[in-house]
Amino acid sequence: MGTMQQRRVLVVDDEAPIRSLVGSYLHQEGYEVDEAATGEEAVTLVRDRSPDLVILDVRLPGIDGFETLRRIRRTSDVYVIMLTARTDETDRIIGLEVGADDYVTKPFSPRELVARVKAVLRRDRSPTTAAGDESLTFAGLTIDLGRREVRVDDHPVKLTTLEFDLLATLASAPGRVFTRGRLIDRVWGWDFFGEERIVDVHIRNLRKALGDQADDPRFVGTVRGVGYKLIAEPT
Repeated sequence: MGTMQQRRVLVVDDEAPIRSLVGSYLHQEGYEVDEAATGEEAVTLVRDRSPDLVILDVRLPGIDGFETLRRIRRTSDVYVIMLTARTDETDRIIGLEVGADDYVTKPFSPRELVARVKAVLRRDRSPTTAAGDESLTFAGLTIDLGRREVRVDDHPVKLTTLEFDLLATLASAPGRVFTRGRLIDRVWGWDFFGEERIVDVHIRNLRKALGDQADDPRFVGTVRGVGYKLIAEPT
């Protein structure tokens, strides 16, 4: 992606003053900035301009931020920070479920938002648990770390980047319990700003993708009050 000064951020908000304000702070930090006023325009710009990060407002005319993110995720793993209403926790949870990397509540401090941008862009999209072309195999589950592919009962499973990294982290030490804080450190990075419950949202999505059940899991177990572990037996 090049140096930080070369990185590109797409700001998506239907209010021009907000786009201008956020853009000015990002420019001061050396980022290239594109702007979009609608979800449709944002989807097109992600495809054509390949930004490194998208700041995406939930409340947009036409298709809202959630549908915009769903469409972006069909073709891109670009980092996404969602802007949500301070009083609406549902927005934040839905945003995480459809693939947001972080969220900032309105009204927000532009300096805080830029700090979030920097923190998210410092994350590594590759798993920190292993290197090379190693594959991890368990009863009913295969994780190809090099190709970032997962198979359950020899059938391919599509995971988001965060879901894969969570699974790879758990699989790096089968049977070991990872606290939410530890998973955040390993997957999101030590400078993550958000709430630990983000882990629960993505674990729920991971289980759904794997065909796992929280009350009778094959792969990802819950240790109540502590965290999560991979319970599948290595083969």
